[in-house]
Amino acid sequence: MIQSTIRIAIPFQKRTEALKIINSIAEQCRDVPGCLSCHFYGDLREKDVLMLTEVWKTEEELNLHLRSEEYRNLLLVLEMSLKRPEVRFDTISSSTGIETIEKARIQ
Repeated sequence: MIQSTIRIAIPFQKRTEALKIINSIAEQCRDVPGCLSCHFYGDLREKDVLMLTEVWKTEEELNLHLRSEEYRNLLLVLEMSLKRPEVRFDTISSSTGIETIEKARIQ
């Protein structure tokens, strides 16, 4: 699995436009084969910061998404950023759930 994280600071005057574009991308992304999750957040402390996270099943499916027209629109939003956007791609080799907490708390 690959997790994509994008964190951008959008100027107030561009926020409505950016929200509309990113929300549309997030909604479409959820229906794309290989997309395991897609979430869009606003930072509560830094009001101008938005974050988009996606988890993809394979690198190939992620690459198809990166070449899509929808992703091109996201790149346009990145150009609106007040400062250099934070963009990360992390490979996830395994994942656990609440059982990890339960196991740690038992010890």
